[in-house]
Amino acid sequence: MDEVQTYPLDPAKVYFSADDLTLEGDQGPQTLKMGVWISVDPVRIHRMIVKEKVLQVDEMEVLRPLESKLRRADPDYYKRFVGLKLVIDYPGYSSGIVASIPFENDPVGFYKWWRKGGHEDKVYLSLGRQVQLFQKVARMDPRIILKRDLEILK
Repeated sequence: MDEVQTYPLDPAKVYFSADDLTLEGDQGPQTLKMGVWISVDPVRIHRMIVKEKVLQVDEMEVLRPLESKLRRADPDYYKRFVGLKLVIDYPGYSSGIVASIPFENDPVGFYKWWRKGGHEDKVYLSLGRQVQLFQKVARMDPRIILKRDLEILK
């Protein structure tokens, strides 16, 4: 019987799309090219790169296509990861704008759009970012902030 070749993760190696990688799966070890892994399991690969920091990849050849696949494969995970760097359609701008710009420059307007305008599903704000926004809005225009948001500040 032929022994199956495996390619265990090498944390020191920078992976390109044509490089083989063996990862443990439901059916045991599975070897695929990195370019295939980003299609088959984009969230797992992304977590290995960004959160666990055990996988290094070429930015142009692997990371950019991975982020594109992630957006389609798991939009919620993608929004949580991108946060305020997400490009949004925001009133007053003719084309998409990075969410951090109105968040920083027009907190009251952003609050109205995000919380009161029903766009909470468009941009993920961590609890820390929410508190930051609520504090700014409470100082700038306390009349518009919702009671439930004031409760978070107490």
